[in-house]
Amino acid sequence: MKFMKLGSKPDSFQTDGDHISFVLILLIFGLRFYADISLQILMFRYVATELATDIVVNVGDVKFYCHKFPLLSKSARLQKLVATSNDENGDELHIQDIPGGPGAFEICAKFCYGMTVTLNAYNVVAARCAAEYLEMYETVEKGNLIYKIDVFLNSSIFRSWKDSITVLQSTKSLLPWSEELKVVSRSLDSIASKASIDTSMVEWSYTYNRKKLPSENGNSPQWNGVRKQQTVPKDWWVEDLCELRIDLYKRVITTIKTKGRVSGDVIGEALNAYTMRRLPGFSKGMIPNNDIVKYRSLVETIVWLLPAEKGTVSCSFLLRLLRAAILLDCGETERNELMRRISQQLPEATVTDLLIRAPSEEATIYDVDIVHNLVASFMTHISQTDPVKKEFLESTRSPKFGPDASKMLVAKLIDGYLAEIARDPNLPVSNFVNLAEIVSSVSRPCHDGLYRGIDMYLKEHPGISKSERKRICRLMDCKKLSAEACMHAVQNERLPLRVVVQVLFFEQARATTSSGSSTPDLPGSIRALLPGGSHGSSRSTTTNTEEDWDSVPTAEDIKALKGELTTLRLSGETNRNGTAKTDIERVAVSRMKGLAMSKIFSKLKSSKERNGEISSSDTSESPEETKSTPSVSRKHSLS
Repeated sequence: MKFMKLGSKPDSFQTDGDHISFVLILLIFGLRFYADISLQILMFRYVATELATDIVVNVGDVKFYCHKFPLLSKSARLQKLVATSNDENGDELHIQDIPGGPGAFEICAKFCYGMTVTLNAYNVVAARCAAEYLEMYETVEKGNLIYKIDVFLNSSIFRSWKDSITVLQSTKSLLPWSEELKVVSRSLDSIASKASIDTSMVEWSYTYNRKKLPSENGNSPQWNGVRKQQTVPKDWWVEDLCELRIDLYKRVITTIKTKGRVSGDVIGEALNAYTMRRLPGFSKGMIPNNDIVKYRSLVETIVWLLPAEKGTVSCSFLLRLLRAAILLDCGETERNELMRRISQQLPEATVTDLLIRAPSEEATIYDVDIVHNLVASFMTHISQTDPVKKEFLESTRSPKFGPDASKMLVAKLIDGYLAEIARDPNLPVSNFVNLAEIVSSVSRPCHDGLYRGIDMYLKEHPGISKSERKRICRLMDCKKLSAEACMHAVQNERLPLRVVVQVLFFEQARATTSSGSSTPDLPGSIRALLPGGSHGSSRSTTTNTEEDWDSVPTAEDIKALKGELTTLRLSGETNRNGTAKTDIERVAVSRMKGLAMSKIFSKLKSSKERNGEISSSDTSESPEETKSTPSVSRKHSLS
């Protein structure tokens, strides 16, 4: 820290020893109240010299017993006060509004006496403002205090990085004097100029406690026995500015942005670091309950300072800001701005980022509506992108940032988000389905993530109706499930029988395709269960059993379907090993047809039994059904 010493005489300002002893006696006897009053009323400072003092200056609660000559010789204001005072009180002056209070006045008084005074970044602004108040100009005396302080500020303080920050902090309590004397603006310019300088010219110390470069840790490699020059990071100034209050910080960042030499990425990193430091619990998505107005102002200011360029701050940081803005009840303008920015960077988000808690008055755990609005805004933004611009982006950027790739990333993100919110027992089916349908138009090669969310929702909401279960399962394309997901789905007792049969068919089709054979024809009643299937044949049968196909399969159904899937997989493995496609494959297809048809008639028969429309001769079971024995069902969950 830079400092300057003025004067050479010893410090002769003293406090009355008898008065201090009196205050100590009051404290010893427990009379703290009277001791405080004594300090406030009777506190005084005097100059210990052989000459008697001839003027008393009252500054706040402190009396200064001084001599007129040294004070009046350097202060035009004191000259005027003495000249305008009446004869009775000419030896006592009252100065209640001097900036810096008694401490600043004492510095000025010591300078007038020629006593040693040490100025530094902590007291120089107060001394400068007090000297201005006392009118200690060059016209009064050459080499006066104002001139010396200005030289010290320009030659030392404003050339130092950390001293400039300290001076700026000290100006807060000295407004409007510090503003009118341009100490604030000069401090801002000093800080902004140093933050904008080329990193190769940074020669002063700075605080940097984040992940450092190898060279900064002293572990840089050596070449020809000479250590390489240490590299200064572009965001070297970020942490030191975190000590500023939000109003001063806003002015510093605005000044830095005005100079236009610092990239938006560095500005974004600075805002991130400041928010992490000044907003407790921000990184964990929690906001303190005390001083809501203060923290609300902080968040709104950070949003206002965000760089205009897209991608200068991470989507994760923006989502945490949005979460804080909601908790602190920030203005609608700030929240809409965050929503707009997040929607443009949504492919960068993670599932954890999107888990924003719903308001306390809501029944659900998470605020699904906000995520729904973000995804809808993203899809609208993508669809409205100019085709020429879209082609340019795809040709100049990595494929990761192309519009199609972005939509696929968002669709995958929502699949994971659905799996998380599905655990909420109070989440309505409409919220789940509406969010999934926004990205349903995005063609993605695998629906395993969506299946996991559907399975989790069915597991946590066993009481939903058949129509709701059917509506949810329609979100999924069984053809896009992996082999592992198909294996799980066929054993899943929570899925409607229709979906299980579809999965079984597509798994069989995949096996036959990989072996080089064609997929066998199925009866019209089975084709009707498949996406795009024909309802031309066996229409009445399919219609009569529609409700039964949407029902949840029993343990016996699952066991029979598992047997068919095992046969089909064995058939596929045999074909891949080069064995001729013989009777095993044909038997598997035949058994699948038989199983499906037997289920149709079984469901139809049970339906007629409930309606009392079947005769006793129609109630006989097939031998195969008679021999079958119930097995203990096992529940599986894809996690």
